[in-house]
Amino acid sequence: MTSFISLKKAFSISFFLLFAIHSFSQNAKVDSEMQDLVKKANAVGVAVAVVKDGQLIYAHSYGLKDQEKNIPLKNDDIFRIASISKSFSATAIMQLIEAKKMSLTDDFSKLVGFKVRNPKYPETIITLKMVLSHTSSINDSQGYFNLDVINPDKGKNWQKCYNDYEPGKGYMYCNLNFNMVGTVIEKTSGERFDSYIKNHILNPLGLYGGYWVDALDSNRFVTLYEYNNELKKLTPSPSAYVARTEEIKNYIMGYSTPLFSPTGGMKISATDLAKYMTMHMNYGKYNGQRIISKKHSKLMQTKVSEEESYGLALRADSTFVPGKMLKGHTGSAYGLFSSMFFDPKEKFGIVVITNGCDPKYTGGKNDIRKLSSTLLYNALIK
Repeated sequence: MTSFISLKKAFSISFFLLFAIHSFSQNAKVDSEMQDLVKKANAVGVAVAVVKDGQLIYAHSYGLKDQEKNIPLKNDDIFRIASISKSFSATAIMQLIEAKKMSLTDDFSKLVGFKVRNPKYPETIITLKMVLSHTSSINDSQGYFNLDVINPDKGKNWQKCYNDYEPGKGYMYCNLNFNMVGTVIEKTSGERFDSYIKNHILNPLGLYGGYWVDALDSNRFVTLYEYNNELKKLTPSPSAYVARTEEIKNYIMGYSTPLFSPTGGMKISATDLAKYMTMHMNYGKYNGQRIISKKHSKLMQTKVSEEESYGLALRADSTFVPGKMLKGHTGSAYGLFSSMFFDPKEKFGIVVITNGCDPKYTGGKNDIRKLSSTLLYNALIK
């Protein structure tokens, strides 16, 4: 009997060692292939994170955080992730809807505090759902870092913020939509936008990040690099982390919200973004914490625009991993390219962020995000 138990124990140890050796070999192969990809893309740095069966199984950083100082990129370094930030704003809206403080069919004018109407269709109400799904007929032609541009009482050219088609009957991706959504979050919750996201999404999930530059450790900021076509080189983009300290001193609740850029200003690591992604993959729940209901999580992932497969700050895409229809979002600003895509049925997801690369595109998609996602899927999930 003792011999049998010893034999069983020895077998278990051997199996564990074989599994560990296989995993190490597999990860070493992934690291080598990713390093080759980073080099071919002329990327400064790339951070990735992979979730499988609802668990984070791989997180790694390649290249540099700061090219001038030759500082290596680490997993806990944080990036301004650009438009993936929109999903944090939409998640906050779902929470406020669940708290019975608003509904998706509400007139957006009443929520934001000034008239939001397409002058070509003055009788058509622009709803909260239209704004969240980019079907509002609003555009970014007059800019989006100040609400005066669309406020009829303050903007000289506010009419130009609207397209020719009727609200609800067309799609145009628009950053102004979500900077206004951030304002609605403030007006409805009574909390400053950055604080609301931190208190109701980041902290409950145990994530480090946020929209307010001064509240974060600047030593963890990853320098972003934009590719200069004329110079054929990558140059730093310091404006990605401008604190706007003086402007925030004179902050007007429910109007100055674009200073935090709800549309693109979240700063977070690839690893923590993957944990946030897992919450959406699990339909609103992560690590025992329910952030939004299953119903509203599914609603965010349900397409409103047939042409663009865009829901409420999340969209469907089958190009990042060929043959797999995934849900998520991309981001690009200041030279950064980011992607967060997941499969809520098969319970896997992939985050890829580069702080700068030679921006080559294939089929309208940035190569390094797409190629990295496919490589990681084939190596670690498939």
